[in-house]
Amino acid sequence: MAKMKPKKERKFGKSVRPCKRCGQMNAVIHKYGLDLCRQCFREVARALGFEKYS
Repeated sequence: MAKMKPKKERKFGKSVRPCKRCGQMNAVIHKYGLDLCRQCFREVARALGFEKYS
């Protein structure tokens, strides 16, 4: 019988870090070090300097 390796926890798919504002783990934006979920990002994007073009 072959030895089985222990399973490693996956580091992709679901977010590893929570949102800084609400703590939600899904749909977190890590780009530019934001660490905000998409809902919180939409609320504070204008204050952070992001503009909507369309």
